[in-house]
Amino acid sequence: MEKFSKVKELLASIEADAEKFYNAGNNAAGTRVRKAMQDLKVLAQDIRTEVTEKKNSGK
Repeated sequence: MEKFSKVKELLASIEADAEKFYNAGNNAAGTRVRKAMQDLKVLAQDIRTEVTEKKNSGK
């Protein structure tokens, strides 16, 4: 559950940068959004792996 909480925190933290990029055209904010999305992707993959391991260990 800890990693899932990190996903929620990461999404909340990039909300302002996403707003700046999409509404104000701030390219630097777009770069920060892209980096955060990559971090989110890695975190999501870690969660997927953890869930699969836990699911398969119960069998």
